Amino acid sequence: MNDDIGIAVGADKVSKAVDGPDGRLVILDGVSLALARGDSLAIVGESGSGKTTLIGLLAGLDRPSSGAITLAGERLERLDEEARARLRRRRVGFVFQNFHLLPALNAEENVMLPLELDGSADARARAGEALARVGLGARRHHYPAQLSGGEQQRVALARAFVHAPEILFADEPTGNLDRRTGAIVGDLLFALNREHGTTLVLVTHDATLAARCQRQLVLDAGRIVEAVAA
Repeated sequence: MNDDIGIAVGADKVSKAVDGPDGRLVILDGVSLALARGDSLAIVGESGSGKTTLIGLLAGLDRPSSGAITLAGERLERLDEEARARLRRRRVGFVFQNFHLLPALNAEENVMLPLELDGSADARARAGEALARVGLGARRHHYPAQLSGGEQQRVALARAFVHAPEILFADEPTGNLDRRTGAIVGDLLFALNREHGTTLVLVTHDATLAARCQRQLVLDAGRIVEAVAA
């Protein structure tokens, strides 16, 4: 029986170090955490504290130097790269600061992409529903260059939630937006989180957004220096 089956996202004494011209640089040092399904966590800290590295490790986009990562109840070190990619594709969603939309695809096609990669037969209909949910049903044929930054982030949210992921990772999801647009995107993020029962892990410099999460972890120089519960 898998002891981690009830954990949506977990880290057990995770460290990450890289070798550089000035020697070995420790980016993360002995980080541990555990999130159940539906939990929300904000990872905060100064630039260079290891936030983005940690979220990349938790999402299985990189491998730790030591320690173990659990994602959707699976121990990542027990999976090969193909199995890790399949796990991310089927059970995980991502939202990034720079949107990561494909410029040659319109909004609908960008949202359809993860469904098509998974062989979904109703990708277009589901993409249309997801865009309508974020208020962009009328803009589905517009290309990223024809959309504002806030609209692009809403397309990215629709794409992240279109396959109802168990876990959503968001790296500075409001970082490139003005305060009003960032608040709108934050409202959508937590509404979708509640509706789908999705576990939410976000990195943010926005104290207001972080305070909406059930828990906050404060990183400094790669270590957890404070854990705050709402």
